[in-house]
Amino acid sequence: MAEHNETGKRAEQMAADFLIAKGYELVEMNYRHRHAEIDLILKHKGLLIFVEVKFRSGTGFGFAEEFVDATKRRLIIKAADHYIYEIDWHNDIRFDIIGVYRDRFGNINFRHFEDAFY
Repeated sequence: MAEHNETGKRAEQMAADFLIAKGYELVEMNYRHRHAEIDLILKHKGLLIFVEVKFRSGTGFGFAEEFVDATKRRLIIKAADHYIYEIDWHNDIRFDIIGVYRDRFGNINFRHFEDAFY
């Protein structure tokens, strides 16, 4: 596996751990439907939450949330629709983005954007 893929997987695990510590329940990681992937699927306070995780080793090229463009959002929504149908979910949903940032000292920080798109 390429190094950037491994870094992405580590960032997804860190984001999952971050959310679990906040009381979220992890349902699934790396759910795939056709050409789309949802990094994390969690439940929290009666919601089913689909999370896109973006890792950045700094903000020189922009913030994580800026890298979830319209095409990526459409793919995530399409995969989420399939997942909702697959598990027969009838309650509310939400789409979040989590930015995982490593500063120049190696410290990890998170930016959680709840209800980031739909």
